[in-house]
Amino acid sequence: MIRIGQGYDVHQLVKGRKMMIGGIEIPHELGLLGHSDADVLLHAITDAVIGAVARRDIGHFFPDTDAAYKDADSAELLREVFREVKKDGYRLSNLDCTVVAEQPKMAPYIDAMRDRIAELLEAEPSQVNVKATTSEQMGFVGRGEGIASMAVVLLEKE
Repeated sequence: MIRIGQGYDVHQLVKGRKMMIGGIEIPHELGLLGHSDADVLLHAITDAVIGAVARRDIGHFFPDTDAAYKDADSAELLREVFREVKKDGYRLSNLDCTVVAEQPKMAPYIDAMRDRIAELLEAEPSQVNVKATTSEQMGFVGRGEGIASMAVVLLEKE
């Protein structure tokens, strides 16, 4: 049996926060605002994994009204969700995801993101694809107000 899930997330860019994307810290004068560490890519991936097994969404598991998740490490949230999915007998077949940002440029960090995500999903880097694009200076991303991410995951029953 195979299951497909998709995820989408956005976070606002602000001063005074670090920028975590794909489980790695990216040096930049702005960071992402959120209840957790606001890792926009890992949030989209987590939602995709949750969606593939039809268990609602990331906010259901880790509500932003719960102080326990204040400044939480999104890598640990993804790891927790994936542990539950594995208990049900699923493993990652492949993941394809995209970061949409004007700045900073993601290209220098893509390989590190890919390796980190593969580690979190107990997979080989060849099963994970990370892409980056801009919004051609249109919309909130184009104005430098935020960053968006999308993910599609394919899980296979072992």
